[in-house]
Amino acid sequence: MPYYVYKMSAQEGMSLVKNLELMGQSDSFKEAKNMARDIRHKQDGGEAVTVKVMFADNQLMAEEQLLEHREKPILMEHEK
Repeated sequence: MPYYVYKMSAQEGMSLVKNLELMGQSDSFKEAKNMARDIRHKQDGGEAVTVKVMFADNQLMAEEQLLEHREKPILMEHEK
């Protein structure tokens, strides 16, 4: 299964709607990680963009996982 590298951005006030841009894919995690690092390094500091690496069977499944809404984890008292 390949690793997909995505740029994710959201418009102000619309945190549930995300724009995804496929930046590349790789068969090895090391290559995908380095690709994501390079993209982050080249980013302008003012951009509200997140770079993610996803491991999935295909591009559609990777995008579905990225767009999935997740609840914030509950912090335990000792984690605060």
